[in-house]
Amino acid sequence: MKFLCNSAELPDNGSRGFDLDGRKVMAVRRAGQAYVYVNRCPHRGVPLEWQPDQFLDPSASLIHCATHGALFLIENGECVAGPCAGQFLTALDSREDEQGLWVEL
Repeated sequence: MKFLCNSAELPDNGSRGFDLDGRKVMAVRRAGQAYVYVNRCPHRGVPLEWQPDQFLDPSASLIHCATHGALFLIENGECVAGPCAGQFLTALDSREDEQGLWVEL
């Protein structure tokens, strides 16, 4: 497993992007739970964000693709609006311990 960040570096209702060995991933925390996905929209294969660490819609309740406006559920990565409705972000296995957040690539 690869170390992503300390738990405090991913606040509740927050998101962050990471580059791990050339693979772009993103993490979101909601209700204390961290979710980690490949940073790639299933619609065009582009990164989700235009600005660093900006992966959420204004209400911080959905993951937002800045390119074409697709919206994804934080809990499972399902696209619920936009050009790739019904498709999913690629989830990555992750765990959190006293050191922080870890991801399996």
